[in-house]
Amino acid sequence: YKFKVDDVVGIHVSTLDPEASLPFNLFKGAEESGIRAEQLDYIIDKGGNIDFPVLGSMKIEGFSPEETKVLLKEKLADYLKNPIINIRLKNFTVTILGQVNRPGTYPVNGEQITIFEAIGLAGDLTIKGMRENIKVIRDFNGVKVYNTIDLRSKRALDSPVYYLTQNDVIYVEPNKSAVTASSLDSRA
Repeated sequence: YKFKVDDVVGIHVSTLDPEASLPFNLFKGAEESGIRAEQLDYIIDKGGNIDFPVLGSMKIEGFSPEETKVLLKEKLADYLKNPIINIRLKNFTVTILGQVNRPGTYPVNGEQITIFEAIGLAGDLTIKGMRENIKVIRDFNGVKVYNTIDLRSKRALDSPVYYLTQNDVIYVEPNKSAVTASSLDSRA
């Protein structure tokens, strides 16, 4: 996964000395009266940047979480010894539509999800779902790219859409029996 504009990214910097890493983390509120401060997330702006404390504006669009960790470690080397950096995409969602039991938009915990796992989130395909012609709609810099995957084939595991990315839309077409039933219903 590579970060895109409008992604919400959680970044936490820690070291053996918590006081030393404190200026490199954004918090809302203060740890007073036993109330724990909430860590804030970063939104990648239209220029592909985040505004990181102390370091300033940093371009992370097009970087993977691992590449972003390397970049941050390099920039923090002057300030911190052996920092531990945790990075997480906070708004990773996929949308599953069509002939599934629970169509909708689902949040993804973690950094990747397969098409089978996503369909599982939606309660699997209905009996009227076409398993050999699943559409995956993916956005590449504002351009919609359409892919088809056959879930019955072993080659599905090698498909470029086997692993889904942020904001992918999966559409399960109705099979012939569903289309026929629908056309009969409209004549009644």
